[in-house]
Amino acid sequence: MTARNKKQQPYLKTILSALSGGIFSLLSSATPGLSANRIAFYYSPLGEFTISADDIEIFAKEGRITEDLAFYINRIPESQRGQFRQLLKTRFQVNATLVSQFTYSQLGQKVVERLGTLLQTESRQGNFYALRSALILSANDPEGLNIVDVIRRYPSDTMRLNFGEIQGITNELSSLLNKRDRVVAGLKELTTTEAKSQANIDFSKLPDLRVAGSFNSGKQSLTMNDLFRNRIFAVDLYLPQTKAATVAKPPFPLIVISHGVAEDRETFAYVAKHLATYGFAVAVLEHPGSDATKIQQYFSGLSSPPEAQELINRPLDVKFLLDELQINKKSYANLQGLLNLQEVGVIGHSYGGYTALTLAGANFDIDGIRRNCNPNKSLNLSVFLQCRANELLQNKVKIPTLQDSRIKAVMVMNPLSSIVLGKQGLSKIQVPVMLMGGSQDIITPAIPEQVNPFTWLQTKNKYLAIIDNATHFSTSEKLDSSKGVLPVPKELIGPDPAIAQTYVKSLSVAFFQSHLLNKQQYQPYLSAAYSQYISQKPLDLSFVQSLTTEELQKMMEKE
Repeated sequence: MTARNKKQQPYLKTILSALSGGIFSLLSSATPGLSANRIAFYYSPLGEFTISADDIEIFAKEGRITEDLAFYINRIPESQRGQFRQLLKTRFQVNATLVSQFTYSQLGQKVVERLGTLLQTESRQGNFYALRSALILSANDPEGLNIVDVIRRYPSDTMRLNFGEIQGITNELSSLLNKRDRVVAGLKELTTTEAKSQANIDFSKLPDLRVAGSFNSGKQSLTMNDLFRNRIFAVDLYLPQTKAATVAKPPFPLIVISHGVAEDRETFAYVAKHLATYGFAVAVLEHPGSDATKIQQYFSGLSSPPEAQELINRPLDVKFLLDELQINKKSYANLQGLLNLQEVGVIGHSYGGYTALTLAGANFDIDGIRRNCNPNKSLNLSVFLQCRANELLQNKVKIPTLQDSRIKAVMVMNPLSSIVLGKQGLSKIQVPVMLMGGSQDIITPAIPEQVNPFTWLQTKNKYLAIIDNATHFSTSEKLDSSKGVLPVPKELIGPDPAIAQTYVKSLSVAFFQSHLLNKQQYQPYLSAAYSQYISQKPLDLSFVQSLTTEELQKMMEKE
């Protein structure tokens, strides 16, 4: 087995868990007239085969391989059989209400329909209601939703696997993983090459941006009420406070933090506090249409699902916040003179990354949305969310101008942008941009959502930071499964998230000091040499300022 294959196995296990666990857990009782007793598929060149569901269940529960199953299981590498069995055994703790709510939403329906192309009835047709019924019934099990139970509860005597489609997806996924590994390796080499030319910098003698700055951090909470959109949302404002013998000199440049789906103001509070100690005012808002509270209410059956309109409302939340602080001086008299509202930065994570990019000047790639979402056959999970823009286009919703001229720099972590903004949209951005991603991110994969988009940016000042072995959630805080809306499995959090969060703290200080305050002494930190200085295993940090489409293509093709 090659080193590359060994590296991919944990990722394959994670993506299988996410596709089965994450999708199934996002996905009252009705009793089907039939249940699947056999699984059928066509295996070229040997023809049609069927496996008893009993054989699968025996293997899952006991680890015993029956005579009929042996023919197939022996073709799976021994190292992967344990992972396969673990996947079959795993139970996902979700309730039937959550499954029902999600699968009745437009986004959930698209996900189930996509699964339906893989799992079909005996007549070789995908059946949305059959699969939805099986998922709900399995979720009703007190022990949790399980893949074998879904098969058992599928309302057809035989569940037919679209083996050609599955095999095509498997081959495509393998190719994508190989390309990802080559690109990550290529970025490491590029970082090393760039760092050699910067070897004369001794960072041990420069201020350590990983530790707090010279100010204290104070917090006050605000409530924004946009009457025009009937939208109320909370904002936590972190302000620099003086220490002994230190004088804070307002106005402070403002940085706005936009969270991702099912996150809240606490998710990136650690970044806000850190930036405040370096003299920035930081506003952490909550987007009411897609925050943790909204998703919790939705999954509890107390609220409607998040709307496609969120693609518009999120950037409008930030614009409204800035307008209120700038215009409504009577309501925020205590803040007058403290904030510089003409030199604003934005930090965004995931959906918040999309939000930041639109505020920076990216617009909808209408042709790309129509081309890639009708239908959506991507393996990129974030495309399900990005293709909600297609609903806006189909409903002839007028897309307002989302760019805000007050935004002078944006730092985005694990953003989604490849389809909804695309090359056409991202090329419009003229302000400095820092893109951050993780090599093990299966929600917004690094190559299509961060590396490719980096090559599309035309802005003069752009930076790409890729954290090897980091996931979609490595930079997030407050992921305690006992409190989270959707418990995040350890595999999806990844190793040592505190290291990734250290990268965010130090790079955000350097980026905004350089591009909001034009302090040239912070430019050396925005370099490959600095990334190597702070890089820690197992989360190696690569950092580049230049990468062309042609160079990226060569990386992907390199053997």
